[in-house]
Amino acid sequence: MLLDIESPDGLSLNTGTPRPFPRINGYVLIPSDEGYLVAQIEWITIERSQYPKRKGMQDFGLVDLPYPLRKVSLNPLGVLAYEGKDENSENVYRFRRGVESYPTVGDAVLLPTQNQLRAIVESGDNRRVLIGSSPLAANAKVMVDPDRLFGRHLAVLGNTGSGKSCSVAGLIRWSMDEARKARAGNDPNARFIVLDPNGEYAKTFRDMSNVRVYAVEPSKDVNQLQVPLWFWNSVEWSAFTQASAKAQRPALVQALRSVRDGLFTATVTPSHEMRRYLRTLVSAIKVEKNSGSPWKSAGQAKGFRDRLNKWKEGLTDDAAFAQAESSALNDLNTEATHLTNAHQGDWPAIFTRGEVCALLVKMSETHSAFGGSDTDILPIDADVPRPFTGDQLLRSIEATAELLGMSEYVETMQMRIRTVLSDTRMKVVSGAAKELTLDDWLINHIGDDQASNGSVTIIDLSLVPAEVLHIITAVIARMTLEALQRYRRQHKEGKTLPTVLVMEEAHSFIKRYNDDFENHNSAAICCQVFEKIAREGRKFGLGLVLSSQRPSELSPTVLSQCNSYLLHRISNDRDQELVHKLVPDNLRALLRDLPSLPSRHAILLGWASELPVLVQMNLLPEHHRPKSDDPDFWAVWSGQDNTGKTVERKVDWKSIADDWQQVNKANSKSNP
Repeated sequence: MLLDIESPDGLSLNTGTPRPFPRINGYVLIPSDEGYLVAQIEWITIERSQYPKRKGMQDFGLVDLPYPLRKVSLNPLGVLAYEGKDENSENVYRFRRGVESYPTVGDAVLLPTQNQLRAIVESGDNRRVLIGSSPLAANAKVMVDPDRLFGRHLAVLGNTGSGKSCSVAGLIRWSMDEARKARAGNDPNARFIVLDPNGEYAKTFRDMSNVRVYAVEPSKDVNQLQVPLWFWNSVEWSAFTQASAKAQRPALVQALRSVRDGLFTATVTPSHEMRRYLRTLVSAIKVEKNSGSPWKSAGQAKGFRDRLNKWKEGLTDDAAFAQAESSALNDLNTEATHLTNAHQGDWPAIFTRGEVCALLVKMSETHSAFGGSDTDILPIDADVPRPFTGDQLLRSIEATAELLGMSEYVETMQMRIRTVLSDTRMKVVSGAAKELTLDDWLINHIGDDQASNGSVTIIDLSLVPAEVLHIITAVIARMTLEALQRYRRQHKEGKTLPTVLVMEEAHSFIKRYNDDFENHNSAAICCQVFEKIAREGRKFGLGLVLSSQRPSELSPTVLSQCNSYLLHRISNDRDQELVHKLVPDNLRALLRDLPSLPSRHAILLGWASELPVLVQMNLLPEHHRPKSDDPDFWAVWSGQDNTGKTVERKVDWKSIADDWQQVNKANSKSNP
């Protein structure tokens, strides 16, 4: 667009109030059939023209000197339609995304009035939560629809100190305030779960009623964080123990099935014990049969015979068995003895397929005699969260490995599990939690009926040991998603329980990984959980809010599923490049301001906003802000802050060392 030679150079007075013009990222209007086409100024440049396009009387005796031509590039955003007048006889406009007809050469370009500017920024349905104002639009109110903001995932990106944490805390607080007003002052039925790796949010919402805070080290207002071992699924156990795919992982999965099923029955009778043992043998023989071990070679046949002899030791009759059970058990013993006697010697002849099938049939019949069935073979998923202790899991792995003939292959895996059980730092997080039930955990972490126990849960991960940090985070996120999936399944009408999961320092937990590893580590498993939430969470009412200072390190899958972005100052080249790729080409001009945005300023774009807008976030009082302030070097060096108040920063390294080395805890154990 070429500016008219008589257009204002720096200040326009035709909009009711003086306004700078032209202004990069400012808005202009072009009359159209539907009202006005709204465009944003993308760039401004000046070119030299030999002949000025003067209007009016021209003196051909004068020599024209080179004259500057001002050119402006516009980015069309949508249409501002006129809808009549309000009760105060003021014009009412409504902004709508999308452009159907474009202007032609020679069309006039107008600056919007104050009323039109506010209409551009403030248009939209269900704008319920005020988050700030727009400096480029006459300080118009920037309001958002919570369904759009949280329902389709939000990414809050920016450098350290740019105001990300305050924005996240503000979005939660301002949303709760508006919901409370809608309920006439009563607490809202809302659920926010904040995963806080730096311990910044513990006191941020302390003035709100019933805020639940969980940490490794509890205190007066902080509850004990509990994510017991029996919450972990087989994938998380495999990642933590680094179980090999061929030998250790099958034994681990089988052991998890056994240990979860074994503790589910309150009273275990000898008959029930034998049924579980027979069920395991049926599964083990099926594994042997499918692999072909009994008839592959003489060496493998000898191994199968030795295992069968070992299994026979557990098939002993007991007076507590019923007559039918004892009879079936004796028949099985006879069959197994006949089979092993037929294959004696160091190098017995290989077993035939018919012999193994006959043994399997007899084993299944005996299992049925003890009350088992075909559906009872490996009856439950290895991931069902039924309680067990670490010691019971170790015994189950040992027994399973012995049955499968792979005891020597699981020693390293058992050692890693023993490490968890013996580390005092991990017991408080991953211990047995004997008094904890699954429904109690869901009530405490997601929220009770009608959110009667509070709307916000803060999970302080700052002292969680690094060895299990990613696993603990993955378990909490996965359990939240699965709980909401089951909530929807129980409601035939498909209703969801809206919940928001906030992940601070997301680049540390949702980090891109190589998908060519046979054994994914804990960090990759954690990322995969959030990728699943990003893809499927919306259907089950789980919204995701990511806060990160390094968007280039985030998983592309998760970022691509975020429909709204709140972009604070970003100065790193790689991060800027990635953010530019996330937004359409016609919006990239607005992102040129990213390296120079002041604190509290951000660019809101995506599904949550009718149009990309520069927003100055509302100011949070200091006691409502997360504890993420920059270190006050000068105040400590000089002994006083900017207001002249004395600053004392004493340190007692002895108390820190004692706490670090757990000296007090050790003394209390030795001196009960």
